[in-house]
This record gives sequence, C-alpha cells and structure tokens, in this order.
Amino acid sequence: MPGVAGAVVGYDARGHDRAIHRGLPSPHLTLVLTLDEPVVTGWSVEEASGPSATRVDVVAAGLHTQPAYVWQPPRQSGIQIAVHPTAARAVFGVPAAELCQRTFEGSDVAGPGLGRLRDMLIESPGWTGRFALVRGFLQDQVERAADRPPVRAEVAEAWRWLVRRRGTGRISSLADHVLLSPRQLHAVFTAELGVGPKRFNRLLRLQRAKELIGGRVARGTDVDLADVAAWCGYADQAHLTRDFGSLVGTSPARWLAEEHGTLAAEGYTGDHATERTPPKPSIPAGDPRGTVVP
Repeated sequence: MPGVAGAVVGYDARGHDRAIHRGLPSPHLTLVLTLDEPVVTGWSVEEASGPSATRVDVVAAGLHTQPAYVWQPPRQSGIQIAVHPTAARAVFGVPAAELCQRTFEGSDVAGPGLGRLRDMLIESPGWTGRFALVRGFLQDQVERAADRPPVRAEVAEAWRWLVRRRGTGRISSLADHVLLSPRQLHAVFTAELGVGPKRFNRLLRLQRAKELIGGRVARGTDVDLADVAAWCGYADQAHLTRDFGSLVGTSPARWLAEEHGTLAAEGYTGDHATERTPPKPSIPAGDPRGTVVP
C-alpha cells in the first residue's frame, strides 16, 4: 500500500525440523500476523531458544541495528508487512522511535484491531481474501489517524530523500535539502524514527546489498562482493564486510552460505502469495528468508 507499506508477503512452509532464523535489520518496521504457531524470538540464539524468549501471535517490531533470532516450527504460515517508519503513527498509533530495538505483541501497541484482523485472516480461505483484509485494515488505520499529530515535514522529506538514494546520499547534502543543521536533522530524525539518518542510511545500504546478493544467487550467477559493495555505495569490500559484521553479526560470505538454499528458491513477495515448500523454513523477522542452525 503506497505510503504505508513497502511489501506484503504471505508465507506457508511446513515439514522441516525446528531451526533458528537470523532476522536481519531492515529499513522497515515489521508487522507479522501468524496463522498458526506464535513467533518465538530473542536478541540472541540463547534468548530465542530459552525461557525468556518473546512469544507472540502478532509481531510489531521497530527498526533494529542488530539481528533478531527466531525459533522456527515445522509448520509456519502468516503474513508479513514491511511498514514504512513514517507510517508508524498511522499503523501503530505511536512514532517509530517508541518501537525501536524492541519486539511487541501487536495488539498491545495498535489495539484490539490487530487481534481481530488475525482472527479474520485465519478464517479466510485463501490469499486473495487475506490480502484484501490487510489492505482494508491499513486503509482504516490511515483514515483514523487523520486527527493525530503528523510526522514533522522535514523528517518525512528526509526519509523520502534517503530512500530514493538507497543509502548513498550524503547527510550534509540532506541537511541542506531540508534546511536544517546536521545536528538539528539528527535530533528530529532520531526522535521520530529511533535511529539517526546516518544509521538509517546503513540500513538502506544493507537492504540493497541483500537484494543484489539474493538476486544473483537466484539467477545462478557468481556473487562478486567487491562489485556488490560498489553498487551499494560502500567504499570497498572491506567496508561492506565491516557493516555486515556490525549489523548482521557475521560476514557476507557466512551469511551467503546460511541463506543460499532459500535465496535460490522460487518465492513470492509483494501483494500476492503462492503456497510452496522451500528448502528451509522461513518465518520473517526483518527479512523473510534464511535459517541459522544454533
């Protein structure tokens, strides 16, 4: 839905052993509505697989700059929505900053409407009807938010400017564009999204790198990390590797080895879905693909 979500993804995987999925940081907020098993997640493998794990049927997660980990059951199905951070006030009723680096039960944030939506999704017989329900819910949330305080205009424009440049824009140029000093820009951007513009730029670059790597693997072509780094605005391959280590918790080569089976598989993204049995199970948490064996 333009202005609210970057993608709506349906997933249905079954028949696999339990495993841990590494959910990568993303420039979107994550909303997941499960259709069967709850999402079991934590900020480490130990937390996700232990008694302190978060267990929710509706996931509302803010921007995060470290991987989240998810226990994946043998059967998992649901819908994931990649929510634009500037739409957090409309969808969740709070600025994205209030969700940053945390995972919530969605109904605790957005109210009982999300729980009712999940019930209707479970009862719906197919993906077409489920996506129509999601679109209707998001539209209703936007209309109800008309009287709420809007996102500050400079922040909304700064977010659009960064997204258009996919992580390659200079923050000094952005500050000039929105008529703020770099310090003012950092303050208002962080107050709304929970991360500053430089850190958000890193999330955009990482997203672009994941897309390029995944696309090349899916096509069966070689993955040249130096070439990926150049395309995504990194200074060099070492810069790409350092950012992966910081944000993903592992190197691009190790992540590629973890992801290879799923990234090479035929899947579905956007406002549609096709039931399938992928090489690895896949519950989204920031990124809807990949499995890590603890």
